[in-house]
Amino acid sequence: MLLMRPRLHSAQAQFSSYQGVADSGDGSVASRPIEQTEEQNTAILRTYKPRTPGVRHLKRPINDHLYKGRPYLALTFSRRGQHIGGRNNTGKVTVRHRGAGAKRRIRVIDFNRKEPGRKLVERIEHDPGRNAHIALLSHMTGRTTQYSYIVAPQGMRAGEWVESFRAGIPEQLMRELGGNPDAGMLAAKTAFRGNCLPLHMVPPGTTIYNIGLRKNGPAQLCRSAGTFATVVSKNDGHPQYSDYVDVKLKSGEIRRIQRDCCATIGVASNINFNRRQLGKAGRKRWLGIRPTVRGVAMNASDHPHGGGRGKSKGNVHPVSIWGQLTKSGFKTRKKSNVNQFVVSPRPRSEGKKAKKAKKKRENR
Repeated sequence: MLLMRPRLHSAQAQFSSYQGVADSGDGSVASRPIEQTEEQNTAILRTYKPRTPGVRHLKRPINDHLYKGRPYLALTFSRRGQHIGGRNNTGKVTVRHRGAGAKRRIRVIDFNRKEPGRKLVERIEHDPGRNAHIALLSHMTGRTTQYSYIVAPQGMRAGEWVESFRAGIPEQLMRELGGNPDAGMLAAKTAFRGNCLPLHMVPPGTTIYNIGLRKNGPAQLCRSAGTFATVVSKNDGHPQYSDYVDVKLKSGEIRRIQRDCCATIGVASNINFNRRQLGKAGRKRWLGIRPTVRGVAMNASDHPHGGGRGKSKGNVHPVSIWGQLTKSGFKTRKKSNVNQFVVSPRPRSEGKKAKKAKKKRENR
């Protein structure tokens, strides 16, 4: 049996500005933003001695804080059914290149967080069904302890306390702030890492994740590892959009979202996930992802690019397996179905025709 000894490897990465834990004086633990240093602004990846070809190029983020045991069984269910192989309820393949993979259980994540009250972070766990880490929360209801899973923010550790303010501001907090606090005083008591707030309670410039799109709906945006958004404007006093908050997504798009939608303070955890290297093809199969075959390598009956002698696609434009154009600036988005809540679309790369037209305008 071969043992792999881990080594450390540095690379550039981006860290969340919400880190650290502060004692609030009453024995509770609250998160607060601290300044990051240049030494913290490096990603640490774990590499291994190349004792086998499969570990020579293997690189993983260091997550030694993750819980090593099994998940809380009551919040999981088995992953079974035809959908595992990319098939729908009639047995037809609707998603290609899916199948097999390691056996796993689905974790039930609380994306609504409507229940008020402070909750203790018991541990941070790995979730095989997503790339971000999850946190197991506990709170007492009478004599019983209730548990729930949430997507953990970057920097969260066991022993911290989090709270949801979707149901409103607690009466005790209102008395502490004098009954009618301003937005700044309220944010100083509520806008901590891991807390869930309505968007109108989040200060401008704050990084958030797990953002909802409907007033009483669950979180839908910025749920994968390392993603976040920034509150740009609250539109206070605007005659038409005072009920909406402008949020800038990581893609650069500015989206208008209803002010009572939920958002969690911080950045989704496991920010170095995109820097990992699997090291071998078999590890991809363990994840349930099957190989992708080029159309040129297929037969003519299986793909428009197939058949012929040599590596030739028959002098046709690049198309998908269903015959739809895939390159040369072919657009698939309908112009009639424009999202009215997009204030500013994400920046897109220009095609050859657009670049030519732009160059002509500049030369005139």
